[in-house]
Amino acid sequence: MKILVVLTSHDSLGETGEKTGFWLEEFAAPYYVFKDAGAELTLASPKGGQPPLDPKSDDDSAQTEATKRFKSDADAQAALANTEVLSDVQDGGFDAVFYPGGHGPLWDLAEDTDSHRLIEGFAHSNRPVAAVCHAPAVFRDTLDADGKPLVAGKRITGFSNSEEEAVGLTNVVPFLVEDMLKAKGGLYEKQDDWAEFAIVDGKLITGQNPASSEAVAHKLLSLL
Repeated sequence: MKILVVLTSHDSLGETGEKTGFWLEEFAAPYYVFKDAGAELTLASPKGGQPPLDPKSDDDSAQTEATKRFKSDADAQAALANTEVLSDVQDGGFDAVFYPGGHGPLWDLAEDTDSHRLIEGFAHSNRPVAAVCHAPAVFRDTLDADGKPLVAGKRITGFSNSEEEAVGLTNVVPFLVEDMLKAKGGLYEKQDDWAEFAIVDGKLITGQNPASSEAVAHKLLSLL
């Protein structure tokens, strides 16, 4: 069982002067769900090497058992520090792909043609594609085998407009995940802000927010 994990390389939060990147819990929790199930993981990012960590996800208030485990796991830290360059990765050797969130993907992975190629490769061959929180941004320009938006007609979720408003970034992000998924024809669903919520539609798995990352990972494993 081989799973590709794709992380952002983008570290600037718009024009705010603040830093962003991937959200630690959204990487760490699925990482250990997959690892503990015996999966072989390959980590990749557009620029390769160490992906930027959203500093807010490293606050004490954001820590979970998974993030604490990661911080004491030298092997996991080394794997994260040496992600492969996304353009060098081919989808053929993997059973599934997973995208952790954080605001970073809104800027780079949403537009990355190598990411589009990989997602479409998995989707067109009926292999699982999973994304959590802001990471469903990666579906903005991906197409199904008929040339239609990949999410069109699919039950799907992702970071909600109300959650973006709650963190004060509605006017900072390049687009709102909820609005984009609806505009692409997705059948968007959500639960209360910050509540765990994950959806499976065929081989597409999405989670609403950080609390949903472990659920997304378990649903991905169930498809494998």
